[in-house]
Amino acid sequence: MAEYEWQRVAREIGSDIDSGRIPPGGALPGILRLAEQYGVADHTVRRALRELREQGRIETLPHKGSFVVGPN
Repeated sequence: MAEYEWQRVAREIGSDIDSGRIPPGGALPGILRLAEQYGVADHTVRRALRELREQGRIETLPHKGSFVVGPN
């Protein structure tokens, strides 16, 4: 089954979290930087980040950015 671009981006960011490349409490790059890194539009990154938030893997703080949620 084909995957949407936002799913690919969410999966790849999730892999970075799982591998420890982005540790608990670590900040993700900004939306525009992620869009450039993955070669997608900013709204695609926003959708991927929303998915990761819904999974409880990241939290986004207004005017601060998105951060990896640590173990509970």
